[in-house]
Amino acid sequence: MRAKMISSLEKCFPDESVCSKPALDNITMLKNERYSFQVCYDFEELVDSKTIVHFSVESPLAEYIRAYRVQYIPSMMPVYRKRYDDNYLRTAPGLFPDLLQPLSNQDRLPASNLLNAIWLEIEPNGVFPGGNYPIRCVFTDTNGEIAAQVSSSVQIIDASLPEQSLIFTQWFYTDCLLQYYGTEAFDERHWQIIENFMVNARRYGMNMILTPVLTPELDTYVGGQRPTTQLVDVAVDNGQYTFDFSKLGRWVDLCDKTGIRYLEINHFFTQWGAAACPKVMATVDGEYKQIFGWDTPSDCDAYRDFLYALIPQMLSYLKAKNGADKRCYFHISDEPHKEHLVQYTKLCNMIKPLLEGYPIIDALSDYDFYANGITTCPVPPNDRMDRFLENQVPNLWTYYCCTECVDVSNRFFAMPSSRTRIIGTQFYKFNIVGFLHWGYNFYNNQNSYATINPFLCSDGEGFAPSGDAYSVYPGTDGQPWPSLRQAVFYDALQDLRALTLCEALYGREYTMNLLEEGIPPITFKCYPKGSDYLLNLRRKLNAAIAAKV
Repeated sequence: MRAKMISSLEKCFPDESVCSKPALDNITMLKNERYSFQVCYDFEELVDSKTIVHFSVESPLAEYIRAYRVQYIPSMMPVYRKRYDDNYLRTAPGLFPDLLQPLSNQDRLPASNLLNAIWLEIEPNGVFPGGNYPIRCVFTDTNGEIAAQVSSSVQIIDASLPEQSLIFTQWFYTDCLLQYYGTEAFDERHWQIIENFMVNARRYGMNMILTPVLTPELDTYVGGQRPTTQLVDVAVDNGQYTFDFSKLGRWVDLCDKTGIRYLEINHFFTQWGAAACPKVMATVDGEYKQIFGWDTPSDCDAYRDFLYALIPQMLSYLKAKNGADKRCYFHISDEPHKEHLVQYTKLCNMIKPLLEGYPIIDALSDYDFYANGITTCPVPPNDRMDRFLENQVPNLWTYYCCTECVDVSNRFFAMPSSRTRIIGTQFYKFNIVGFLHWGYNFYNNQNSYATINPFLCSDGEGFAPSGDAYSVYPGTDGQPWPSLRQAVFYDALQDLRALTLCEALYGREYTMNLLEEGIPPITFKCYPKGSDYLLNLRRKLNAAIAAKV
């Protein structure tokens, strides 16, 4: 049996070997950081298929180390056929390392000549003082004999990362959870599953959550409906609206419990043009039925009257709930294009008087939406940032989705992990305030005609490269299982925090010189490829921080 410690930036494919992977030289981390690395293993010679091995970690830090088995997930469409660059690991359909399945000391690992990996997260939570701590990873066979072992030491630096200031949201789909687990909307089991997935989201850096005041009309075919997940109960009696906000209140309480700060109120109009209204269910004179939807024009008087009743009362309710209204961000419509400018402007002007003083954010690519004063907080994709940066748009956000697949950072299965993690340096250099991604747990096919099994179908039946639609897997008993990509993106957020700490200690000029030492200036499309740059950057940052403590 062969084993080797390797960095979190390596991806191990089953047809590779331990020998092909560069060893991890050293581990340095700050007291409150989470450090991820891997132990890859295989067998040099053919082994009996009945051979079983166990894995364990021996270290003073062992209680604070989580282990996961890196599982391969099939991908039929790792890239678009004609839209990719040379910074992909593989472009053919196959098996890709992605799922991080929790692993305990009691779990048995089947012996295999294929390359496998175990993902380890060290998270001492500030308990241990600065110093060096040994760590030994051991594989034992069925007789308790050591089959392989690898050792290293962990240097904990006596300093702490600052709190994450970047606002980060991945769209959280409560309907995908109820469909996968077979619950009813907002029954007690659904609430528990929602909490479980919120805990995971927060653990990996999300501090804003899509809040379905109304059922989101996102990625839904025209005329189609997704399951009702409407946090506000609506009643209509003799033409007058009344609202019950108790579910919304429970949602806010759950956000407080799990540490999620910002509430991203879902879009008031449909996607890609804002032509229609989202589905709204209400009890009308005692009958529960749909009162708005695809057949309702977005600018009709009836829906306008509904919003003019709903929004002030909702804000009043949230204001009374410990000022939760000040945590809210609002949407008009997702991804309007230039041909939608007139319609989007009309709807903005209709909504803005109700949301005076509250931020309105929308993903959009065209600079004219900002230049014309229609929106003050645009969220452009990371491959369309140039004009927004050239014009020094303040408080700038960015996002990516399936179409951001050439030159820029993203989180596809087929991309090297360094390409996913590099975005932390870009967040820092360009003072990015927020980041939005559309797929935390989207377990549907394109436009939500049907559900998919994310363990078997990673590309939404061919509509987006594998890795775009979700970052978390629906594990057993309503528990989320993280992905390798989710953990790597969290490392990008920690890089951002380390850069922020370095700036607090040394100033921005010093930090920028360290960031771009020996390389061309970083942009969203130009950045160092490969793992070495990021690993060396963190070593330099950690050394600079250690010198000040």
